[in-house]
Amino acid sequence: MSLKTPITVAHGDGIGPEIMEASLHILAEGGAQFEIETIEIGEKVYLRGNPAGIDPSAWESLRRTKVFYKAPITTPQGGGFKSLNVTARKKLGLYANVRPCVSYAPFVDTKHTKMDVIIVRENEEDLYAGIEYQLSPEVTECLKLISRPGCEKIVRFAFEYAKINNRKKVTCFSKDNIMKMTDGLFHKVFDEIAAEYPEIVNEHWIVDIGAAKLADTPEAFDVLVMANLYGDILSDVAAQIAGSVGLAGSANIGTACSMFEAIHGSAPRRAGQNLANPSGLLLGGVMMLVHLGQIEAADRVHNAWLKTLEDGVHTYDIYKAGVSREKVGTKEFAQAVVARMGQKPETLKPASYSKDAVKRKEWTLKPTPDVKVDLVGVDLYIGTREHNGKVFGDKLHHVSHDGLELTVVSNRGVAIWPEFMEETFTTDSNQCRFTNKAKPGTLVTQKQILALMDKVVDAGYDIVKIETLRNFDGKSGYSQVQGQ
Repeated sequence: MSLKTPITVAHGDGIGPEIMEASLHILAEGGAQFEIETIEIGEKVYLRGNPAGIDPSAWESLRRTKVFYKAPITTPQGGGFKSLNVTARKKLGLYANVRPCVSYAPFVDTKHTKMDVIIVRENEEDLYAGIEYQLSPEVTECLKLISRPGCEKIVRFAFEYAKINNRKKVTCFSKDNIMKMTDGLFHKVFDEIAAEYPEIVNEHWIVDIGAAKLADTPEAFDVLVMANLYGDILSDVAAQIAGSVGLAGSANIGTACSMFEAIHGSAPRRAGQNLANPSGLLLGGVMMLVHLGQIEAADRVHNAWLKTLEDGVHTYDIYKAGVSREKVGTKEFAQAVVARMGQKPETLKPASYSKDAVKRKEWTLKPTPDVKVDLVGVDLYIGTREHNGKVFGDKLHHVSHDGLELTVVSNRGVAIWPEFMEETFTTDSNQCRFTNKAKPGTLVTQKQILALMDKVVDAGYDIVKIETLRNFDGKSGYSQVQGQ
């Protein structure tokens, strides 16, 4: 019986095959015990007419091995092609994206010599749910979905990661001063879970000033946890200011499956030239070794890589005259790392992984409590060529049904009726809120809403979208209009 761990490997597109070959060679020489199943994904699969970029047989391999080592892929330009990264993360339940961003001064040029930040990014929801609509010729929409279970999973993961890896602080970034319900939920859950880890310092930053602080003083942070979009953007920023995006690996962790990769793309312009830096994918492979419990191999590979950097053996992307000693290609860099197996860096901090790093505490999501839900109105999104909110609202105001009356009209979130300012720029899609004006908070039925919609359509209006207005335990479950 083989003692090797089955993993699924995809060599990807562009520079992918070169850096995957180099990385697998280094990992094997470092003592990794893998039994490899190879699958094809990416550009060739897309161009065969598969809009997902992955064939059903590949999913079978991933579900069997539960470990995916993936090189970068190319998504063809044009509509109709879904991001395979997003698809894989969501289908396999890879809710936690872990991206270490570390500086390697003085051997790799950086402005932040003490940077050592772990970014934990929620991987499955937020704007990356990919739910978009065109509401009118002028207006498009992307839905930002934030769930309590999604927040709870990623926040608890971040605190458990910090605990297991002896990190001292977890910081949450959000924009809940503006998005009070979605980002507000993320922040609220963070505070709830932080209270369960009194030994770990916790703090919250608004994402814009937090990002500025991260760019200026990254040593102020330790573990950062944030929603999907913020995490995607800031992990790239953090990796670049640490020294190079090309040095950053990434782990995508789920309850059953995991995926390991570099954070950079396929760089097709550099393909086939023996130029690409395999470090990001290699460090993703080191994270995979730790995840699989192959701690000795992880230590050996990571330290050999650090020693190679320290010795000034660099690929073109991090080569700098006066700092680097030798500029090498992809294959030569891999050979240099292999030649240093068993060695440790003398200036950089040596890697030393603990078996505790693979311990993942199992937890059960808190059950959602029973909540009293009251339907109190509806927002009808109506397409219109009338850009004057006063004219539009005065006409629509005459349409009502069974106590449901027009309360306010807004355009891109700003109230344009009953008061309208000529300076307010409007588009061709209005949000029209209908509630019981005489008795605010009065319950309505879905049949009332459907009857109201019939009357609105009969009056000649084009309803492009609806959102029902609900209260949860008496608390409003919808945002107020700006300027209302």
